[in-house]
Amino acid sequence: MPDSGLRPSGWRRLRVDDLAVARGGRRVLAGLGFSLASGEALIVTGRNGAGKSTLLRALAGLLPRLSGHIAIEGATEAEEPATLLHYLAHADGLKAPLSARENLEFWAQFLGEEPDRRSLAPAEALERVGLAHLSETPVAMLSAGQKRRIALARLLVVFRPLWLLDEPTSALDAASRVRLARLMMEHRALGGMIIAATHEPLGLEDARELALGANS
Repeated sequence: MPDSGLRPSGWRRLRVDDLAVARGGRRVLAGLGFSLASGEALIVTGRNGAGKSTLLRALAGLLPRLSGHIAIEGATEAEEPATLLHYLAHADGLKAPLSARENLEFWAQFLGEEPDRRSLAPAEALERVGLAHLSETPVAMLSAGQKRRIALARLLVVFRPLWLLDEPTSALDAASRVRLARLMMEHRALGGMIIAATHEPLGLEDARELALGANS
């Protein structure tokens, strides 16, 4: 997105400069820099151990930085960086005894601040991932793919501009991958940003690629 100086309402830009992160005493990322603006997507690729998950966790504030700077430009003084992003990890973050609807209601209450017209009610979010018919089913009774779809629905119940997705297609069948691609397209159309670490195609044909460990 060219920086014309005329920025629409809700405009954001994630800027990462000279980022270095270590895990287990080993430096995994060093000298990493990139930027991403509203409506854009970035695909993070690389072999196992190259630092894809480490990068997402650092961006989410879950890992300390050795050095570097992470900022979301366009945020107001009242907006903390953590309130501007969703992080979808390998674990789905669901409570097994609760129903699909109850899980989304929990997350909507836990994550929600001020109401946003771009946020969906739990019932509508489940409809969008094709699970309306399982709304009252305990999560413990669902398949891995169905649990993953509920985790994706969690992204919809509270609008946050930056999605950090770690292998989002894990356990999804072909139809669910099509739904995910549609959800990502719609999120970007609302001014959202997406960073996804993946080994699989996501249907983001115009996304930029960040290849980690390419020279190692």
